Amino acid sequence: MADPRSEAARRRTFAIISHPDAGKTTLTEKFLLYGGALTTGAGSVKAKGDRRSATSDWMELEQQRGISITSTVLQFPYRDHVLNLLDTPGHRDFSEDTYRVLAATDAAIMVLDGSKGIEAQTRKLFEVCRDREIPIVTFINKWDRPSLDPLELLDEIEEQLVLEPVPISWPVGDGDKFRGVIDRQKNEFVRYTRTARGATEAPEEIVDRARAAEEEGKLWVEAEEGIELLDTIGRVFDQKRFEAGELSPVFFGSALTNFGVRLILDAMVDLVPSPSPQKDRDGNPRSLESPFSGLVFKVQANTDKNHRDRVAFMRVCSGRFERGMVVTHGPTGKPFATKYAQSVSGQDRETVDEAWPGDVVGLVNANEFRVGDAVWVDEPVLWPEMPAFAPAHFRVVRTLDTSKSKQFRSGINQLDEEGVVQVLREPDVGDQAPILAAVGPLQFEVAQHRLENEFGSPVEMVPCTWSVARATDQESADKLRGMSGVTVAHRSDGELLALFESPYWLQRLETDQPELRLDKLIAEGT
Repeated sequence: MADPRSEAARRRTFAIISHPDAGKTTLTEKFLLYGGALTTGAGSVKAKGDRRSATSDWMELEQQRGISITSTVLQFPYRDHVLNLLDTPGHRDFSEDTYRVLAATDAAIMVLDGSKGIEAQTRKLFEVCRDREIPIVTFINKWDRPSLDPLELLDEIEEQLVLEPVPISWPVGDGDKFRGVIDRQKNEFVRYTRTARGATEAPEEIVDRARAAEEEGKLWVEAEEGIELLDTIGRVFDQKRFEAGELSPVFFGSALTNFGVRLILDAMVDLVPSPSPQKDRDGNPRSLESPFSGLVFKVQANTDKNHRDRVAFMRVCSGRFERGMVVTHGPTGKPFATKYAQSVSGQDRETVDEAWPGDVVGLVNANEFRVGDAVWVDEPVLWPEMPAFAPAHFRVVRTLDTSKSKQFRSGINQLDEEGVVQVLREPDVGDQAPILAAVGPLQFEVAQHRLENEFGSPVEMVPCTWSVARATDQESADKLRGMSGVTVAHRSDGELLALFESPYWLQRLETDQPELRLDKLIAEGT
């Protein structure tokens, strides 16, 4: 009979992070191809049967802009394991969403563009992973194009991220001369053959070293020289150092042509740790065999345009989840019947009858669920709080059609609960003209698009002069409200924020009136 520990051992739950355009979404869909979750036709990846495309970028605005805006949960089988892949936004403006998603993962794949190396957003997202103590697997992508020297890329990873890169695969050639990779662990050369538009798995041929030397010539000599150098300096994989976040296994390949995709998928099974007991707010681990518990890490509305739905994405942390079971919603103490439990891949859905630690379940119509909430059976639990990032951009939002005021308020509340933006309200204004606070300006575009297209409320976004926010308390707020250049508003979680037009005015207040509470929020991307 199945039990939580043995089922958890078969699970791998991980995210993919990258700078925009590094190939994250392409790699995600190729994973589904190799996992047998997708079939292909006319050079494009399509879902099985008559279902629509299973692309991870399902939002209309994502498809228009060509970037990932919201995180997506995808589950697929591979080598008798169950892989739960959480595709994250690549743009820096959505770092807060990425941070929340990483709370539900056990590892992450960092995708780098072979011609660009470490980019600004790569560093920020890596620091988020480091803060959450998440092991990192590195995939150097686009090796079928002209690329930087592989040793130069390794130096860049080590110097900029303070992370020891250990190549598990090593490329033979690059650009249009990319022949394949040497699997350092198995000491064999894997030669690839291109397929039309990468529509099917890339045929692989295992070639012995003597034959490879004869057929690949100079490219093989250069690759062997690189391997010899790695051996000389002792770049050997160590599982404990990997799980401690000190070391990253590195793979080279091309997601577009499917070169190297199987090797990195194998690594997710062989190297990435399976789900382990999650620590509660007091730092105590909740064993996998404990009664069911889960963590809500994301809330998303209107994924199904035919139904004004609301889905709470929950990672199973302990025990066995069974559809229909009645769980307790921690913050309210209310029972919640899980009749509508689904596996959600983009917009595609399937009913989930059971799930185990590491799995992600979508709970439909969980209207009171918020990011960071705990749900449980029999034994209560509180998970560590999800911190809010420090907003750096602000807009006052108003409806342009007063007859749509109800839809406007409903939309604002929904965006707030999902964490699309932080919604601040001033006491004398309330919901008539709330303040939207964001890590990056692209969040405002998403908010406006959704208010107008999902809720039917045309809005205007009025730029504001505030540039920095600090958490404060009621006593300090009463003093700050009488000052120029400062506005005090509250978030829906009750936190009071002081908004300053000038960081210099903030610094002066901190110096002249140290008794005021002006606490920093978590910095963007750290």
